Amino acid sequence: MPDNTPDDTQDTPPKGLTGDRDGTLLGSIKKKLVATKEQWARDGRGMSQPSDAKPKPEKPRLPPGQRLTQDFPVLDLGIQPPIDPKDWRLTVSGLVDNPIDWGWQDFQDQPHETFITDIHCVTTWSRYDNTWQGVSGKHFLSVVKPQAAAKHMVFHSHDGYTTNVPIEAFADDEVIIAHTWNGEPISRAHGGPIRPIIPKLYLWKSAKWVKHITFLDKDAPGFWEVRGYHNEADPWKEERYG
Repeated sequence: MPDNTPDDTQDTPPKGLTGDRDGTLLGSIKKKLVATKEQWARDGRGMSQPSDAKPKPEKPRLPPGQRLTQDFPVLDLGIQPPIDPKDWRLTVSGLVDNPIDWGWQDFQDQPHETFITDIHCVTTWSRYDNTWQGVSGKHFLSVVKPQAAAKHMVFHSHDGYTTNVPIEAFADDEVIIAHTWNGEPISRAHGGPIRPIIPKLYLWKSAKWVKHITFLDKDAPGFWEVRGYHNEADPWKEERYG
């Protein structure tokens, strides 16, 4: 389900899609499964209330339509890019004053923090009290220094996946670029060696296997956003589908 699962359902990417052009996995993704997920978006699968329903004044810990799990489900199509930390790099481009090119040691040299947050998947599962270690989103932004015109970020992954996030969402106090989950290195299956975690949005916005981040002055919907999923992805508003 939407957790970094690009495909080749179209010869050219839909309008608005950034990345997903290098053919890394084209021809190897199962079209039927992606088509099923697009149908879920059209059907509003998992919605517990109408999409135009007004949110309740108090925000519960468990968002509407979600169920708790003690597991950390792996939801992909079986394609998990192997990335050795010694070969890992993260680059930044666009409207920033400091377009970084970090290797693994550069990342490790940054101040690290520990956050405990809940996560929520659009497929209706939630998991409480996940312990993450890594570089905070706020620190990352302080390093790359987005320009005043920059309003949006687009994450590009090694598997061709992309997703878009407003800078203000990434600047939230709980956002982290994590290398550790519950005391263990983030596994390849869960997007390791590093994965940005944006806990107040559905988990598809926390892209796996990130290699590049672009800062833009306008929005650029990503892989799932142009295939029927909501652009904002707030779990408490049930913004599953657009």
